[in-house]
Amino acid sequence: MTPNDFVKKYLPFAKQTETKSGISAVAILAQAALESGWGEHAPGNMFFGVKDFDGLNGNEQLLTTFEYSKRSDLTPQQIGLVTIAKVEPTTIKGVKFFKYTGTSYFRKYNTPEESFTDHTNVFFKTKLPDGSLRYAAALAVKNDPVKFVSAIAAAGYAQSPNYADQLVSLVNTIQKFAS
Repeated sequence: MTPNDFVKKYLPFAKQTETKSGISAVAILAQAALESGWGEHAPGNMFFGVKDFDGLNGNEQLLTTFEYSKRSDLTPQQIGLVTIAKVEPTTIKGVKFFKYTGTSYFRKYNTPEESFTDHTNVFFKTKLPDGSLRYAAALAVKNDPVKFVSAIAAAGYAQSPNYADQLVSLVNTIQKFAS
């Protein structure tokens, strides 16, 4: 799907979620575009890669995915996977990482908007060990899509070392088509 088609199709859902959460629809769409490959990889309306750790209640699907770590000796549970198929060394921004490919359970949804809303709930509910909100800094700038996506990346939303740069680039692309 082209970026323009993606924005036309999914912006209404992102705006519904913005109304509920206050998080910029552009930021929501940027994450959805990155996590789903512009909607090409969103089985079960799963646009954000929200994992379902119990794998028991019927709202999950077992999919192939990948995670990054600086360690090559992790177990599936340590890296957030059910199984590991392979571990490959890779260099990102001059830093050596290991790319783990394997399977994990992810949530599935009836509609894109249901996925978008569940995704934003992650920002309001995820706590640090001390009980504070993990994404408090991001929620403080939830109206500014660039600041928001940068803050969620800084808070460790994804393991990819390029996550913030990729999201900022997508925010700029989406803003062109959303106006």
